[in-house]
Amino acid sequence: MEWLIAICALLTLGVLLVVAYRPLGDYMAWVFTTPKSWKVERGLYRLVGVNPDSEQSWQAYLRAVLVFSGAGLVGLYLLQRTQHLLPYSLGLPPVREDLAFNTAASFVGNTNWQAYSPEQTLGYLVQMAGLSVQNFVSAAVGMAVAVALVRGLAYRRGGSIGNFWVDLVRGTLRILLPFSVLAALVLLAGGVIQNFNGFTDVTTLTGSPQTIPGGPVASQEAIKMLGTNGGGFFNANSAHPFENPSPWANLFQVFLLLVIPFSLPRTFGRMVGDHRMGYAIAAAMAVLFVVVFTLVTAFELAGKGTAPELAGSAMEGKEQRFGIIGSTLFATATTGTSGGAANSMHGSYTALGGMVAILNMMLGEVSPGGVGAGLYTILVMAVIAVFLTGLLLGRAPVFLGKRVGVREVKLASLFILVMPALALAGMAISLAIPAVHEEIVTEGMGNPGAHGMSEVLYAFVSAAINNGSAFAGFSADTPWLNTTLGVIILLGRFVPIALVLALAGSFAAQDRAASTATELPLHRPQFVALLVGVIVFVAVPTFIPVLMVGPLAEGLG
Repeated sequence: MEWLIAICALLTLGVLLVVAYRPLGDYMAWVFTTPKSWKVERGLYRLVGVNPDSEQSWQAYLRAVLVFSGAGLVGLYLLQRTQHLLPYSLGLPPVREDLAFNTAASFVGNTNWQAYSPEQTLGYLVQMAGLSVQNFVSAAVGMAVAVALVRGLAYRRGGSIGNFWVDLVRGTLRILLPFSVLAALVLLAGGVIQNFNGFTDVTTLTGSPQTIPGGPVASQEAIKMLGTNGGGFFNANSAHPFENPSPWANLFQVFLLLVIPFSLPRTFGRMVGDHRMGYAIAAAMAVLFVVVFTLVTAFELAGKGTAPELAGSAMEGKEQRFGIIGSTLFATATTGTSGGAANSMHGSYTALGGMVAILNMMLGEVSPGGVGAGLYTILVMAVIAVFLTGLLLGRAPVFLGKRVGVREVKLASLFILVMPALALAGMAISLAIPAVHEEIVTEGMGNPGAHGMSEVLYAFVSAAINNGSAFAGFSADTPWLNTTLGVIILLGRFVPIALVLALAGSFAAQDRAASTATELPLHRPQFVALLVGVIVFVAVPTFIPVLMVGPLAEGLG
């Protein structure tokens, strides 16, 4: 019966995504290619002194990304530090320096890692003017970078890859803003709250007092999910009934997480003039999503472990109204994108079920990945797949008419090294310093032994890949962890972006390679299988040693 529910849920979600794939993908392609600007957009361009008709080199595009994101980082930090002076602060004090830095880095980096209890830490103005704004623009930055890489593949000897400011404004005003308004209305109809009521003291049915928080939740929830941002208005995140009240609202939120990332391959195919390539990329994303969902669900339904076997199922840490299927579907979506939202405690999953969730992030979040980030990551993996399989089969390493040479392979290789280097090095350094090691073991870990190691591993991988979800048993609100994870988040976001833009510039400078009979056909099922294989082969061996002292040790023990 449970597997029937799982199949029905997956099919329902798949139908919704298939229906949205073509119209939304074509609309986004039009947004980023039309030469006409709206009046309000022209006003914004004049305000920041930008000529929307001029295009930028990859170096200028990168500088614009860094300047804009740096300004957002400083602005959000100052908002938190001056919170007590602002209206709608709810009487809350300013956020501590290290925590304010961590939060600013997290939301600017589209990670939304939260080392704090939101309803007890941030007032309404900081939530709306700080966090919600960054939910929009950080997602728009990801889309802009992805579109810049697509232009690099589509342009011929141009050297330019578009205009960041135009891409940012259009992605925000034409895609994220209108769709988030519609999503917020649906969430409101489903019972998600939207008010400025503050805290209300009530007496429960058992006679005990309780403080009920309010807030403008639906508006933030919509862009949180649509922009694959994650985070939560409440500490319980998407398990809170004010954020996620019912099974159908849960399915709708999963749809919001996936709809833009799964539609961007259509945008890519349209912009490069090869819809078959778009279908191949989307198929690779879908295969990985289905495999991960099947594995997580199988491990949770099996309920292996002392507590699940005593309880009769692996329902610890999961909401009764969602059940195992609603929880594993959400977990697959949130670890397969940069959506750090969670409707269940991943740390309460079975050891092997939790391991699959970690592996989903380790794959590079390409099933289907964050808004924009998923597309440019899987395109980098496609570059590596073309190069490797071309050499193995004696075919020309050509990707959509552009030769994959030494420079392109170097950039792609550096790209795939960033996340594991940051996650493993950050974890190793933290555990190697005696004082920090003691702090992590005694204050951070919620559990001893292998499970505690899984908590630490999850935290560092989540930060490095810009996911933002947590195992929920790990307390990271210490000066060292806030600072270290904040730095890892920023490096994990902007170093790959720099490499992607350099790759876009390298492709854009090329003319179309001469068509040859030995060029590898990229739209066939064989290439989809090769691409999936390369993604798994790159990720899994890198992390096997650390998995063996964490979830594998716990699961096999």
